Amino acid sequence: MRKASGPISGTTRKRVVILGLPPVDALDVIGPAEVFASANQLHAGAPAPYSLELVCAGSDVHLESETGIGLKGHRTLDTERRANRPIDTLIVTTGFNSIDRFDKAAIDWIRKRSNTARRVCSICVGAFALAEAGLLDGRRATTHWRMTQHLAERYPGVQVDPVPIWVKDGNLYTSAGVSAGIDLALALVGEDLGNDVALEIAKNLVLFLRRPGGQAQFSVALQSQRVSGSSIDDLCLWISEHLHTDLTTDMLADRASTSVRTLIRMFQRELKTTPAKYVEDVRLEAVRRALELGERSMEEIARRCGYGSGDVLRKAFTRRMGVSPREYARRFAPDSELP
Repeated sequence: MRKASGPISGTTRKRVVILGLPPVDALDVIGPAEVFASANQLHAGAPAPYSLELVCAGSDVHLESETGIGLKGHRTLDTERRANRPIDTLIVTTGFNSIDRFDKAAIDWIRKRSNTARRVCSICVGAFALAEAGLLDGRRATTHWRMTQHLAERYPGVQVDPVPIWVKDGNLYTSAGVSAGIDLALALVGEDLGNDVALEIAKNLVLFLRRPGGQAQFSVALQSQRVSGSSIDDLCLWISEHLHTDLTTDMLADRASTSVRTLIRMFQRELKTTPAKYVEDVRLEAVRRALELGERSMEEIARRCGYGSGDVLRKAFTRRMGVSPREYARRFAPDSELP
Protein backbone atom coordinates (compact mmCIF):
# COMPACT_ATOMS: atom_id res chain seq x y z
CA MET A 1 0.00 0.00 0.00
CA ARG A 2 1.25 3.44 -0.93
CA LYS A 3 1.74 5.60 2.14
CA ALA A 4 0.25 9.01 2.56
CA SER A 5 2.53 11.90 1.71
CA GLY A 6 2.68 12.84 5.38
CA PRO A 7 1.04 12.01 8.70
CA ILE A 8 -2.40 13.45 9.26
CA SER A 9 -2.22 15.58 12.36
CA GLY A 10 -4.87 16.74 14.78
CA THR A 11 -6.63 13.38 15.06
CA THR A 12 -7.68 11.57 18.22
CA ARG A 13 -7.58 7.78 18.35
CA LYS A 14 -11.16 6.63 17.84
CA ARG A 15 -12.44 3.28 19.07
CA VAL A 16 -14.41 1.51 16.34
CA VAL A 17 -16.34 -1.55 17.50
CA ILE A 18 -17.80 -3.95 14.94
CA LEU A 19 -20.47 -6.04 16.62
CA GLY A 20 -21.20 -9.39 14.98
CA LEU A 21 -24.62 -10.98 15.58
CA PRO A 22 -23.98 -14.54 14.34
CA PRO A 23 -24.15 -15.88 11.78
CA VAL A 24 -22.83 -12.79 9.99
CA ASP A 25 -22.17 -12.05 6.36
CA ALA A 26 -18.37 -12.18 6.47
CA LEU A 27 -17.90 -9.38 3.92
CA ASP A 28 -20.06 -7.05 6.02
CA VAL A 29 -17.42 -7.41 8.74
CA ILE A 30 -14.23 -7.61 6.68
CA GLY A 31 -15.08 -4.87 4.15
CA PRO A 32 -15.47 -1.98 6.62
CA ALA A 33 -12.64 -3.37 8.78
CA GLU A 34 -10.25 -3.17 5.81
CA VAL A 35 -11.12 0.50 5.32
CA PHE A 36 -10.32 1.47 8.92
CA ALA A 37 -7.20 -0.72 8.90
CA SER A 38 -6.08 1.01 5.70
CA ALA A 39 -6.52 4.39 7.37
CA ASN A 40 -4.22 3.21 10.16
CA GLN A 41 -1.64 2.00 7.65
CA LEU A 42 -1.57 5.41 5.99
CA HIS A 43 -0.39 6.81 9.34
CA ALA A 44 2.97 5.03 9.29
CA GLY A 45 5.24 6.69 11.82
CA ALA A 46 2.36 8.53 13.50
CA PRO A 47 -0.33 7.46 15.98
CA ALA A 48 -3.02 5.45 14.25
CA PRO A 49 -6.40 7.21 14.13
CA TYR A 50 -8.45 4.12 14.91
CA SER A 51 -8.59 1.34 17.46
CA LEU A 52 -10.50 -1.38 15.60
CA GLU A 53 -12.12 -4.23 17.52
CA LEU A 54 -14.47 -7.06 16.60
CA VAL A 55 -16.96 -8.10 19.29
CA CYS A 56 -18.87 -11.35 19.00
CA ALA A 57 -22.39 -11.57 20.41
CA GLY A 58 -22.07 -15.35 20.59
CA SER A 59 -20.86 -17.52 23.42
CA ASP A 60 -17.17 -17.16 22.54
CA VAL A 61 -14.86 -15.13 20.30
CA HIS A 62 -15.34 -17.44 17.32
CA LEU A 63 -17.79 -15.63 15.08
CA GLU A 64 -19.83 -17.86 12.79
CA SER A 65 -20.41 -16.61 9.26
CA GLU A 66 -22.97 -17.62 6.66
CA THR A 67 -20.17 -18.83 4.36
CA GLY A 68 -19.10 -21.43 6.91
CA ILE A 69 -15.74 -19.69 7.26
CA GLY A 70 -15.36 -18.50 10.84
CA LEU A 71 -13.97 -15.20 12.07
CA LYS A 72 -12.24 -14.60 15.38
CA GLY A 73 -13.25 -11.61 17.44
CA HIS A 74 -11.28 -9.71 20.07
CA ARG A 75 -13.84 -10.36 22.81
CA THR A 76 -17.37 -11.49 23.47
CA LEU A 77 -20.24 -9.13 24.10
CA ASP A 78 -20.31 -10.24 27.75
CA THR A 79 -16.69 -9.17 28.16
CA GLU A 80 -17.36 -5.90 26.34
CA ARG A 81 -20.38 -5.25 28.54
CA ARG A 82 -18.36 -5.69 31.74
CA ALA A 83 -15.50 -3.49 30.52
CA ASN A 84 -17.90 -0.74 29.45
CA ARG A 85 -15.20 1.17 27.55
CA PRO A 86 -16.17 4.24 25.49
CA ILE A 87 -17.11 3.59 21.85
CA ASP A 88 -16.70 6.22 19.17
CA THR A 89 -18.27 4.31 16.28
CA LEU A 90 -20.43 1.21 16.70
CA ILE A 91 -21.01 -0.86 13.55
CA VAL A 92 -23.63 -3.62 13.74
CA THR A 93 -23.35 -6.58 11.38
CA THR A 94 -25.37 -9.75 11.01
CA GLY A 95 -26.70 -12.06 8.29
CA PHE A 96 -29.91 -12.79 6.42
CA ASN A 97 -30.49 -15.90 8.52
CA SER A 98 -30.16 -14.00 11.79
CA ILE A 99 -32.81 -11.31 11.57
CA ASP A 100 -35.60 -13.51 12.93
CA ARG A 101 -33.70 -14.63 16.01
CA PHE A 102 -31.82 -11.72 17.49
CA ASP A 103 -30.47 -12.17 21.01
CA LYS A 104 -32.49 -9.87 23.28
CA ALA A 105 -29.48 -9.06 25.45
CA ALA A 106 -27.53 -7.94 22.38
CA ILE A 107 -30.38 -5.72 21.22
CA ASP A 108 -30.64 -4.19 24.70
CA TRP A 109 -26.89 -3.51 24.66
CA ILE A 110 -27.09 -1.82 21.25
CA ARG A 111 -29.91 0.37 22.54
CA LYS A 112 -27.94 1.34 25.64
CA ARG A 113 -24.63 2.03 23.88
CA SER A 114 -26.35 4.14 21.24
CA ASN A 115 -26.83 6.78 23.94
CA THR A 116 -23.09 7.33 24.30
CA ALA A 117 -21.50 6.34 20.96
CA ARG A 118 -20.77 9.22 18.59
CA ARG A 119 -21.96 7.17 15.61
CA VAL A 120 -24.09 4.04 15.33
CA CYS A 121 -24.04 2.21 12.01
CA SER A 122 -25.41 -0.91 10.38
CA ILE A 123 -24.21 -2.87 7.39
CA CYS A 124 -26.83 -4.47 5.13
CA VAL A 125 -29.47 -6.32 7.23
CA GLY A 126 -27.84 -5.04 10.41
CA ALA A 127 -30.49 -2.33 10.00
CA PHE A 128 -32.98 -4.88 11.36
CA ALA A 129 -31.03 -4.97 14.61
CA LEU A 130 -31.06 -1.17 14.89
CA ALA A 131 -34.78 -1.18 14.15
CA GLU A 132 -35.38 -3.92 16.71
CA ALA A 133 -33.60 -1.73 19.28
CA GLY A 134 -35.99 1.11 18.40
CA LEU A 135 -33.20 3.34 17.09
CA LEU A 136 -34.70 3.84 13.63
CA ASP A 137 -38.21 4.89 14.66
CA GLY A 138 -39.03 8.08 12.80
CA ARG A 139 -35.66 7.91 11.02
CA ARG A 140 -34.75 7.48 7.38
CA ALA A 141 -32.86 4.25 6.74
CA THR A 142 -31.92 1.71 4.10
CA THR A 143 -30.83 -1.91 3.84
CA HIS A 144 -30.22 -4.48 1.10
CA TRP A 145 -32.75 -3.81 -1.66
CA ARG A 146 -34.23 -7.29 -1.38
CA MET A 147 -35.09 -6.62 2.25
CA THR A 148 -36.34 -3.03 2.17
CA GLN A 149 -40.01 -3.97 1.94
CA HIS A 150 -39.59 -6.53 4.71
CA LEU A 151 -37.93 -3.91 6.92
CA ALA A 152 -40.76 -1.43 6.25
CA GLU A 153 -43.44 -4.00 6.99
CA ARG A 154 -41.85 -5.28 10.19
CA TYR A 155 -40.97 -1.83 11.52
CA PRO A 156 -43.59 0.61 10.17
CA GLY A 157 -42.09 3.47 12.18
CA VAL A 158 -38.96 3.40 10.02
CA GLN A 159 -38.81 5.61 6.92
CA VAL A 160 -37.27 3.01 4.62
CA ASP A 161 -35.60 4.33 1.45
CA PRO A 162 -34.81 1.44 -0.92
CA VAL A 163 -32.64 3.45 -3.31
CA PRO A 164 -29.43 4.81 -1.66
CA ILE A 165 -26.38 2.72 -0.92
CA TRP A 166 -26.17 4.34 2.50
CA VAL A 167 -28.17 6.83 4.54
CA LYS A 168 -27.21 9.20 7.33
CA ASP A 169 -29.91 10.44 9.72
CA GLY A 170 -28.39 12.30 12.64
CA ASN A 171 -25.71 10.06 14.12
CA LEU A 172 -27.33 6.90 12.71
CA TYR A 173 -25.97 5.39 9.50
CA THR A 174 -27.48 2.48 7.59
CA SER A 175 -26.12 0.91 4.43
CA ALA A 176 -27.17 -1.48 1.70
CA GLY A 177 -25.59 -4.83 0.92
CA VAL A 178 -21.98 -6.01 0.93
CA SER A 179 -19.93 -3.44 -1.00
CA ALA A 180 -22.11 -0.61 0.34
CA GLY A 181 -20.58 -1.27 3.76
CA ILE A 182 -17.21 -0.34 2.29
CA ASP A 183 -18.69 2.85 0.84
CA LEU A 184 -20.13 3.75 4.25
CA ALA A 185 -16.81 3.07 5.98
CA LEU A 186 -15.05 5.30 3.44
CA ALA A 187 -17.57 8.05 4.17
CA LEU A 188 -16.94 7.71 7.92
CA VAL A 189 -13.18 7.98 7.37
CA GLY A 190 -13.83 10.97 5.12
CA GLU A 191 -15.73 12.66 7.93
CA ASP A 192 -12.88 12.03 10.36
CA LEU A 193 -9.77 12.48 8.25
CA GLY A 194 -10.88 14.24 5.08
CA ASN A 195 -11.93 13.18 1.59
CA ASP A 196 -8.36 12.98 0.30
CA VAL A 197 -7.59 10.19 2.78
CA ALA A 198 -10.80 8.35 1.90
CA LEU A 199 -10.00 8.57 -1.81
CA GLU A 200 -6.46 7.32 -1.19
CA ILE A 201 -7.87 4.32 0.67
CA ALA A 202 -10.33 3.65 -2.14
CA LYS A 203 -7.47 3.62 -4.66
CA ASN A 204 -5.35 1.37 -2.45
CA LEU A 205 -8.25 -1.08 -2.16
CA VAL A 206 -8.60 -0.96 -5.96
CA LEU A 207 -12.14 0.35 -5.81
CA PHE A 208 -13.38 1.82 -9.08
CA LEU A 209 -15.31 4.62 -7.40
CA ARG A 210 -15.86 6.16 -4.02
CA ARG A 211 -19.64 6.45 -4.05
CA PRO A 212 -21.60 8.96 -1.95
CA GLY A 213 -24.75 7.84 -0.16
CA GLY A 214 -27.04 9.16 -2.88
CA GLN A 215 -25.75 6.61 -5.38
CA ALA A 216 -28.47 4.12 -6.25
CA GLN A 217 -28.17 0.50 -5.07
CA PHE A 218 -29.01 -0.79 -8.53
CA SER A 219 -29.84 0.62 -11.94
CA VAL A 220 -33.26 1.74 -13.09
CA ALA A 221 -33.12 -0.97 -15.76
CA LEU A 222 -32.44 -3.63 -13.14
CA GLN A 223 -35.37 -2.39 -11.08
CA SER A 224 -37.68 -2.89 -14.05
CA GLN A 225 -36.33 -6.43 -14.47
CA ARG A 226 -37.25 -7.30 -10.88
CA VAL A 227 -40.88 -7.67 -11.98
CA SER A 228 -41.06 -11.18 -13.35
CA GLY A 229 -43.01 -11.38 -16.60
CA SER A 230 -43.64 -7.65 -16.69
CA SER A 231 -45.91 -6.60 -19.55
CA ILE A 232 -43.78 -3.49 -20.09
CA ASP A 233 -40.39 -5.22 -20.35
CA ASP A 234 -40.13 -4.58 -24.07
CA LEU A 235 -41.17 -0.94 -23.70
CA CYS A 236 -38.58 -0.34 -20.96
CA LEU A 237 -35.87 -1.81 -23.18
CA TRP A 238 -37.03 0.34 -26.10
CA ILE A 239 -36.94 3.47 -23.89
CA SER A 240 -33.33 2.80 -22.90
CA GLU A 241 -32.37 2.51 -26.58
CA HIS A 242 -34.20 5.69 -27.67
CA LEU A 243 -33.39 8.25 -24.98
CA HIS A 244 -32.56 10.82 -27.67
CA THR A 245 -36.17 10.91 -28.89
CA ASP A 246 -39.16 12.82 -27.48
CA LEU A 247 -40.45 10.20 -25.05
CA THR A 248 -43.83 11.65 -24.11
CA THR A 249 -46.40 9.54 -22.32
CA ASP A 250 -48.69 9.76 -25.37
CA MET A 251 -45.93 8.45 -27.61
CA LEU A 252 -45.11 5.60 -25.20
CA ALA A 253 -48.77 4.62 -25.02
CA ASP A 254 -48.89 4.45 -28.83
CA ARG A 255 -45.72 2.38 -28.81
CA ALA A 256 -47.29 -0.04 -26.32
CA SER A 257 -50.58 -0.08 -28.28
CA THR A 258 -52.60 1.00 -25.27
CA SER A 259 -54.22 4.09 -23.82
CA VAL A 260 -52.38 6.66 -21.74
CA ARG A 261 -54.54 5.81 -18.73
CA THR A 262 -53.80 2.09 -19.05
CA LEU A 263 -50.07 2.72 -19.49
CA ILE A 264 -49.96 4.85 -16.35
CA ARG A 265 -51.74 2.09 -14.40
CA MET A 266 -49.26 -0.49 -15.72
CA PHE A 267 -46.25 1.56 -14.60
CA GLN A 268 -47.80 2.26 -11.20
CA ARG A 269 -48.67 -1.42 -10.68
CA GLU A 270 -45.41 -2.95 -11.89
CA LEU A 271 -42.75 -0.31 -11.19
CA LYS A 272 -44.43 1.94 -8.60
CA THR A 273 -43.77 5.00 -10.75
CA THR A 274 -45.14 6.90 -13.73
CA PRO A 275 -43.97 6.64 -17.35
CA ALA A 276 -42.62 10.22 -17.25
CA LYS A 277 -40.74 9.61 -14.00
CA TYR A 278 -39.30 6.34 -15.35
CA VAL A 279 -38.01 8.10 -18.47
CA GLU A 280 -36.44 10.82 -16.34
CA ASP A 281 -34.77 8.24 -14.09
CA VAL A 282 -33.34 6.31 -17.05
CA ARG A 283 -32.05 9.52 -18.64
CA LEU A 284 -30.37 10.67 -15.45
CA GLU A 285 -28.81 7.27 -14.97
CA ALA A 286 -27.40 7.46 -18.49
CA VAL A 287 -25.96 10.89 -17.70
CA ARG A 288 -24.38 9.63 -14.49
CA ARG A 289 -22.83 6.69 -16.30
CA ALA A 290 -21.36 9.01 -18.94
CA LEU A 291 -19.89 11.29 -16.28
CA GLU A 292 -18.45 8.34 -14.36
CA LEU A 293 -16.73 7.14 -17.52
CA GLY A 294 -15.10 10.54 -17.94
CA GLU A 295 -17.05 11.97 -20.88
CA ARG A 296 -16.43 15.71 -21.17
CA SER A 297 -18.96 17.28 -23.53
CA MET A 298 -22.21 18.23 -21.79
CA GLU A 299 -23.79 19.08 -25.14
CA GLU A 300 -23.03 15.61 -26.53
CA ILE A 301 -24.31 13.90 -23.37
CA ALA A 302 -27.43 16.06 -23.48
CA ARG A 303 -28.09 15.19 -27.12
CA ARG A 304 -27.65 11.46 -26.57
CA CYS A 305 -29.75 11.35 -23.40
CA GLY A 306 -32.68 13.39 -24.64
CA TYR A 307 -32.10 16.82 -23.14
CA GLY A 308 -32.53 19.86 -25.33
CA SER A 309 -29.22 21.41 -24.36
CA GLY A 310 -26.39 21.24 -21.87
CA ASP A 311 -28.07 23.94 -19.78
CA VAL A 312 -31.32 21.96 -19.57
CA LEU A 313 -29.33 18.88 -18.56
CA ARG A 314 -27.43 20.79 -15.86
CA LYS A 315 -30.63 22.14 -14.31
CA ALA A 316 -32.38 18.76 -14.36
CA PHE A 317 -29.34 16.97 -12.97
CA THR A 318 -28.77 19.46 -10.16
CA ARG A 319 -32.44 19.45 -9.21
CA ARG A 320 -32.57 15.67 -8.83
CA MET A 321 -29.04 14.83 -7.67
CA GLY A 322 -28.40 17.80 -5.39
CA VAL A 323 -25.03 18.44 -7.04
CA SER A 324 -24.01 19.81 -10.43
CA PRO A 325 -22.71 17.52 -13.18
CA ARG A 326 -19.28 19.10 -12.70
CA GLU A 327 -19.27 18.24 -8.98
CA TYR A 328 -20.56 14.73 -9.67
CA ALA A 329 -17.80 14.17 -12.22
CA ARG A 330 -15.23 15.46 -9.77
CA ARG A 331 -16.33 12.88 -7.18
CA PHE A 332 -16.56 9.93 -9.52
CA ALA A 333 -13.96 10.70 -12.16
CA PRO A 334 -11.44 12.90 -10.29
CA ASP A 335 -9.27 13.44 -13.37
CA SER A 336 -12.13 14.75 -15.53
CA GLU A 337 -12.85 18.40 -16.22
CA LEU A 338 -16.21 19.42 -17.64
CA PRO A 339 -16.38 22.49 -19.84
